[in-house]
Amino acid sequence: MGDNKAIALFDSGVGGLTVVKEIFNQLPAEKIIYFGDTARFPYGPRPQKQVRGFVFEIMDFLQTQDIKTLIVACNSATAAGLEHYRERTDLPLLGVIEPGIRAALARTRNGKVGVIGTQGTIESGAYGAAFRRIAPDLKLYSQACPLFVLLVENDLAGTPEARQVARVYLSPLKDAGIDTLILGCTHYPLMADVIQGVMGPDVTLISSAEETARETREVMEKKQILNSSAVNGCRSRFFVSGPAGVFQELASKLLGESIRAYQIILNQQ
Repeated sequence: MGDNKAIALFDSGVGGLTVVKEIFNQLPAEKIIYFGDTARFPYGPRPQKQVRGFVFEIMDFLQTQDIKTLIVACNSATAAGLEHYRERTDLPLLGVIEPGIRAALARTRNGKVGVIGTQGTIESGAYGAAFRRIAPDLKLYSQACPLFVLLVENDLAGTPEARQVARVYLSPLKDAGIDTLILGCTHYPLMADVIQGVMGPDVTLISSAEETARETREVMEKKQILNSSAVNGCRSRFFVSGPAGVFQELASKLLGESIRAYQIILNQQ
């Protein structure tokens, strides 16, 4: 029958729902528990130590649920330290940085790869460190795009203002001649059309959401914890640290189905 426990994911807001959507597509038998830390969004400008404290608190809550795998569906939180989070759980735990890197390495033609992310993710140097470890000969070009998250969270991703912001942010990467661009924030796939329009058709976009879902499947297959049975009853639960209404509306739109979220009050602010 397989393992009927849920996959748990968390993010600072709605961005991690891009990973949820990919898991729905790639692992349709799996149940999902999602936590959006909307009361403390965004994580990008916050100190890494503070972000780790938030993550520990969310992990402690999620591990009271019936779960089998944890996904840090937030690049800023992943960059703040997967090694710290793994000390807090015996469950398989995945981030969103290395899956995107491996996909970029497989697809680049000229060895010039760009990565865009929040200020915290880019300044952490997490992508640069991972690239040096996995592919030291590759040329990496990084660009912080902090306003992208705010545009997505406010449902403004397709506006003329978003396109103008994208042109400004992405200009240095175009000038560098990259042929592959990692969307180094789980919010950014929701702006993929705008980003592709600016970068042009010859640049391949790498969605960390797609790659993380694929890697999740591989890890769960190896550990033999995939759910092979049909889904019975509700397949997902959503929790937020802020008011549920706005999240519910945007999440329902992003996932293409009506969802209900429940507010959980966390201690740290």
